[in-house]
Amino acid sequence: MSESVVRLRAVEAGYRGAAGMRRVLDRVDLELHGGEMVALLGANGSGKTTLLGVMAGTIRPTAGSVELYGRPMQGWPRAEIARSVAVLPQSLELPAGFRVSEVVAMGRTPHAGRWFGWKADDQRAVADALRDADAEELADRPVSELSGGERQRVLVALALAQEPKLLLMDEPTTHLDVAHATWLLSRVSRLHQLRGVTVVVVLHDLVLASMWAPRVVVLDMGRIIADGPPDEVLQPDVVRHAYGVAVESVVTEGGRRVLVPHLPR
Repeated sequence: MSESVVRLRAVEAGYRGAAGMRRVLDRVDLELHGGEMVALLGANGSGKTTLLGVMAGTIRPTAGSVELYGRPMQGWPRAEIARSVAVLPQSLELPAGFRVSEVVAMGRTPHAGRWFGWKADDQRAVADALRDADAEELADRPVSELSGGERQRVLVALALAQEPKLLLMDEPTTHLDVAHATWLLSRVSRLHQLRGVTVVVVLHDLVLASMWAPRVVVLDMGRIIADGPPDEVLQPDVVRHAYGVAVESVVTEGGRRVLVPHLPR
């Protein structure tokens, strides 16, 4: 088995509000290994974004332990984490007034030394990121002129410029049509093949998840209720538990099993 990238043991995490601490993750155990592609599923409020934050080191657990490459997360300097882990949040506004190549170059910030400057490694990393994200032709475009699909390609390039070993993507297909959503996931698969990066993607579309991910993790009320290959994990009872809707299995012409929700009467 490949090396452990992230290991969570009995992790609890939440947010402090006016009424006190609200627990979001409840004793989560999870381990990711090098080169995995994982879809993270669950209803709104199930803890998916919080779980990504814990894995990225931006949210500190209130209980349990987190290891990154075998080392306790709290022992990692923030800059060192940023050189290993890239996060694409649900919403990230691209800075106005910049060209695409300039925005992608901002992904090199974690690698900058004491004196900022454009080095040969930075030029190579940005060029590789634009190429691998299929965004080379956008390099000289102002970010204000990008369509939704083009914007997602630039965000992927921005993350790749960090040259991460772990890529965490929070609902990257939201607001994308079917064509752009399938293109994005196929591009992520290609990046996985080219770079061997470990990828975790939060998705809402069960069909896309079952077609794309070799491993699916399902969250419900802050707990992992299923983890494994999609054909084993995405069963009608699991989906009913996690989402509160009834589904049935159908088989495509290619022999793939997918789940179709029942519309309420």
